[in-house]
Amino acid sequence: MLIPSPSLLVLTALAALGFAASLVQVEDFGANPTNIYMYIYVPDKLATKPAVIVAMHQCGGSAPSWYNMTKLPSYADSNGFILIYPGTPNMDKCWDINSADSLTHGQGGDALGIVNMVKYTLTKYNADASKVYAMGASSGAMMTNVLAESYPDVFEAGAAFSGVAFACAAGDVSATPISPNQTCVQGLDHTAEQWAEFVHNAYPDYSGRRTRMMIVHGLADKIVRPQAAVEALKQWSTVLNVSLTNIIEGVPSAAYTQHIYGNGTKLQGMFGAGVGHWAL
Repeated sequence: MLIPSPSLLVLTALAALGFAASLVQVEDFGANPTNIYMYIYVPDKLATKPAVIVAMHQCGGSAPSWYNMTKLPSYADSNGFILIYPGTPNMDKCWDINSADSLTHGQGGDALGIVNMVKYTLTKYNADASKVYAMGASSGAMMTNVLAESYPDVFEAGAAFSGVAFACAAGDVSATPISPNQTCVQGLDHTAEQWAEFVHNAYPDYSGRRTRMMIVHGLADKIVRPQAAVEALKQWSTVLNVSLTNIIEGVPSAAYTQHIYGNGTKLQGMFGAGVGHWAL
């Protein structure tokens, strides 16, 4: 009987196990004005012209911890899309949702650094620029709104879990849970037109397609009050020019109520009874 060589046995074992994809840090992805981190997950079986999802952690979190907390990697393995997990070491590891740089298209801040991560990924992996999405919880949800409003030309859609409206914290010294100004997370109130004006000022010359959004919030959230989601929906409904048309109980699960704007393809809200912060 012919006995395989040790090297052949090793190769056979590796082939059986597969070369599992993993989260990898990318250090040189382009201009990075606030020195944030980029991590990327590229599945072993990548789709042709893959979609890209940017997933942003909460205050005090990190890209690796958020990678381990979400189910997105398993979905990426099944569907062949790419995941970008940004991370910030700044401001108690909270995202920059308060500076004029992040709140202005092309100017800087965390927002520009993340957009450059997307551009790097689109080029390196021949990804589909029409299928770039953002999601996050808490501070990551707030950053999702910033990216969607400052860079509607980059992001097709976003999902914000326990976030706030765009520019809600504009001009504050920080955007952390111990920030001296807690007005934003308590549900800062503006008219729908005022909220929409903040968006217009972020990118005054833009007249193209706007990012589609899903706003998800727990009604028992005592950290970022549910009113913050109400304000975000006021803002988005005006920006997207859709009004509330239907409210459906029990979607996506028994605790939630789905708020549909227009035909539901541009904007939806989800409110969870008894659900606390993150609403995940």
